[in-house]
Amino acid sequence: MEEIKEKEQSLEEKEQNLKENLETQEETKTKEEEEIKYWKDLALRYAAEIENLKKSLKREKEEYYKFALENFFKEILPAIDNLERALEAFSTTQNIEALKQGVELTFKYLVSTLEKFGLKQVVPAVGEPFHPLYHEALSTEVHPEVPSGAITKVYQKGYTLHDRLIRPALVCVCMGKKEEQKTTEERPEETEEENIVENE
Repeated sequence: MEEIKEKEQSLEEKEQNLKENLETQEETKTKEEEEIKYWKDLALRYAAEIENLKKSLKREKEEYYKFALENFFKEILPAIDNLERALEAFSTTQNIEALKQGVELTFKYLVSTLEKFGLKQVVPAVGEPFHPLYHEALSTEVHPEVPSGAITKVYQKGYTLHDRLIRPALVCVCMGKKEEQKTTEERPEETEEENIVENE
């Protein structure tokens, strides 16, 4: 009889333990579900924020590219105004020298403004060695004073923007002096005469 009671008690205890385990499992399950819901909401919020950030960055980038040259154009406008005044003055004034000086000053202002924004002129000097990275040879000529491989004429200035070449200077390159050219022309005749003598 006692054994049956003990078995009943142990069964009741096991049942109680099972109920408690089930309750704790349900509690942890509901906690996990709440946590999953919380992180899911957070992830959705962050995804929406990232999307909004992307859109605003795209708008800002478009605005930047649209108005990136605004300061540059503001600096150039006075030169354009001065050139317009000079063109108007051509029809009314007889003082060509004053007009020339005005245009020269406008040109200097324009060049200095461009230099402010990183543009530099590449102006090779006559006699300077030809440099293929900064110069483009349009023609060659024989010159009495300039050494071979040096520049004899400048057709057009070149330009660099922040040390990157955007247009090479167009030049004429010396291909030997006139005296050297004459001696090389005379030499083949001498060798021909020597060959005739040797054949005889």
